[in-house]
Amino acid sequence: MGIGVNEYHSSMTQSLKSKYLLRALGMGAGLALLLGGFAYYEHRIDSADITRLTYATVEQKLEGDLEARGKSVVNVTGALLASPLVAHNNAAIASIAGRLLEEEDIERVEITDARGVVLFSASNPQSDPTRNGLDLRGGALDPLVVTNSIPPGIAAPAQRTGALKIWVSRAQMQATLASIRGQLENQEGSQVKRMRAMLARVTLPVVLLVLIGALFLARRRARPISALIRSADRIGEGDYTSPFDVARRDELGELQHALERMRQKLSETTITKNYLDTVLNSLSDAVIVTSPDGIIKSCNEATQRLLGYSDADLVGKSLCGFIDEAHRGAFDLGGEAPEARETVLRTASGQTIPVSMASSTIASLDPQFEGNIYVARNITERKRAERRIRYLARYDTLTKMPNRMQFQHLLQQAIARSRRNQHSLALLYLDLDHFKDVNDTFGHSAGDRTLEILSERLTRVLSKDTVIGRLAGDEFAMFVDELPADLDNRPSLSALARTLLDEISRAFYVNEQEVYLTASVGIAICPYDAENTIDLIRNADAAMYHSKQNGGNTWAFYVPHMNVAAVERLMLKSKLRRALERDELVVLYQSKVDLRDGRVVGAEALLRWRLPGHGDISPSQFIPLAEESSLILDIGEWVLDRVCADYKRWQSTVPQPGRIAMNLSLRQLKQSSFIARCRNAFRKHGVSPTCFELEVTETTLMTDPKRTIGLLNELYALGLHLAIDDFGTGYSSLSALQQFPIGTLKIDQSFVRDLAVDSNDAALVRTIIDMGKSLELEVIAEGVETSEQLEFLRKHGCFYAQGRLFGEPMEAGRLLSILASQAGGPAYHAALCVSAPRHLKLHH
Repeated sequence: MGIGVNEYHSSMTQSLKSKYLLRALGMGAGLALLLGGFAYYEHRIDSADITRLTYATVEQKLEGDLEARGKSVVNVTGALLASPLVAHNNAAIASIAGRLLEEEDIERVEITDARGVVLFSASNPQSDPTRNGLDLRGGALDPLVVTNSIPPGIAAPAQRTGALKIWVSRAQMQATLASIRGQLENQEGSQVKRMRAMLARVTLPVVLLVLIGALFLARRRARPISALIRSADRIGEGDYTSPFDVARRDELGELQHALERMRQKLSETTITKNYLDTVLNSLSDAVIVTSPDGIIKSCNEATQRLLGYSDADLVGKSLCGFIDEAHRGAFDLGGEAPEARETVLRTASGQTIPVSMASSTIASLDPQFEGNIYVARNITERKRAERRIRYLARYDTLTKMPNRMQFQHLLQQAIARSRRNQHSLALLYLDLDHFKDVNDTFGHSAGDRTLEILSERLTRVLSKDTVIGRLAGDEFAMFVDELPADLDNRPSLSALARTLLDEISRAFYVNEQEVYLTASVGIAICPYDAENTIDLIRNADAAMYHSKQNGGNTWAFYVPHMNVAAVERLMLKSKLRRALERDELVVLYQSKVDLRDGRVVGAEALLRWRLPGHGDISPSQFIPLAEESSLILDIGEWVLDRVCADYKRWQSTVPQPGRIAMNLSLRQLKQSSFIARCRNAFRKHGVSPTCFELEVTETTLMTDPKRTIGLLNELYALGLHLAIDDFGTGYSSLSALQQFPIGTLKIDQSFVRDLAVDSNDAALVRTIIDMGKSLELEVIAEGVETSEQLEFLRKHGCFYAQGRLFGEPMEAGRLLSILASQAGGPAYHAALCVSAPRHLKLHH
């Protein structure tokens, strides 16, 4: 917001006063500094001259006194030395010279005889050589040397007796000069302070007077300017009645007369058309003024830019002529619309532009001014954004397919259309099998790319009339309508489902990697399976889950009992989350038997869920539910801890209970801390990893072979035994198996079940046994239930087996009693193996 009028006046006046005051302050301060500096300079020069003159006078006086003292000492001492010199009394000479050296200012004494021979020469031991330091004037000051001849004695008055030379120190003189120098400098400093105080007393009043004068001038200059501003503000507010009250004969007077003339003209014309055009042309929105019957009278430049017409092409034409024909009937010329209604204008190039248009009636007593004014704003970008928002709300951004909301809307329309035409409609619900493994292994970007490729394949395979939608992450749905109501459409739908599965099973090439996927499809038909959208989707979803529970890569048609299974599955999933907390999980053990002597040599740990009111629930029912979330990780850790605890208790009774096998899921193997958790569990219970075996399925091995090999090598190095569970049901090759540190092959029970009556299963089992022997692997057959199966396995060299023939899975205490009984007696299942041929009873 701008400042007010009074604030503007105040700021202008303050600015003017501040400017004058600052200038005056600068000029006064500069003048004072100039005068004070000049006076201070002259005073310093005079003071320095006086100091030098005083110092030189004192120095000269002290130098003369020192020389007079030296000559006096020489004369007096020479008189005393005359007699000893004549008598050649060296002791007396040394005594006199010694007394002379006791003087503080005598630095050295030298006595010579008449021939110039030095009879005595010595320095004052108390004299400090450093006292001859620098003169206060900066030069080196040497000692004063005084020499005088000693007069002859009484016996020989006409002869020269000898000479005396002394060195007199200037140290005392230097100290005196330094003291005088300090006094002179102190006196000079006091004079400088007095000089500064005097200058301050003189300059401050001068500066104050200058500031007062500047303030007076500023006020005189600001007063007429303020009056002019107030008058101009009144003109700006539309008050043209009050003339100016400022009268001067300078430039301000001319400005006053100019404003007065402007006031008079404005009072006569108020506002001009040019001003109004300038205002309207400054607007970015199109402004159109029309007569009451819709004829354009004027418009601004924004209107011309919007429609592409010149002003001459617009004025005199009907506004309705520029509205698109499709929207012309809905446009109302009469009435006010301040809420901005939407319409479409057609430009000179034929382009249509959506606009938001508000209108208002011009109220005037003069008929020539009556009419309407319209303000139109281009809303093309807003419409584009709205279309984008509507698209994002209805379509999936990744696959460009309808999302769940849009798909349900289209499905609802198709169902209503089928009812009217008495046709059938089929909904296919498709979900990828184990798609989460793609995201976990290759990253979410690879998963997104896989879904894009999948959407392209589905669009290519299906007809153009088939509507496809993406309902969730990897869940797709499509419906086929216009099906004959009096025919069985299941064969054609089965063929369509098979085509979809074949297309999906082809390799996906993502990030230079081959990814293989399968899918499960559920099919529901309207009106036989459901008559509305929600029920039809739910039933197709139930059929899809039925396909997934049957192993995936297949399809199923909906039957009513599937809903019951789906509801039960959902309830189990919610109860499974609390199973660990409520201690509803138990571990049972299925014994592993050596077929050569019937001895129990180990067991496999089997997990059971004892749900109150339902009995034991098989792992095939709840393990897939656990693998859909992180529950499988907590369950796997609980099983490992429980098995280790049971094994430790067994060892207190049976030192060698045998090897215990545990199943390992793909989710557990992918857990980064899995190996560390295994090591901690073994250390916690004090058991050796060599007593345990981890069973891994072929599918788990081949999901990510490079990473899996590294993990299994670490487990093998830890001491764990590794086995391939359900061998024969996967797609691993012999060369692939040789890369893993596997020690055991377990033949899947589906092959063992019919080997006595099915020659194909018998041949497959024999092949697996022979392959295990060639790889030097231990082979175990699962699901042995009859003596015929046992005899077949023994005959073909399979030495180990497990199954109901040897008893149901048992509690840990029951297995311990079996192990304890055969530790001190015969093998527990010796009776089953008594008919074994002798050549089989060899040490494995």
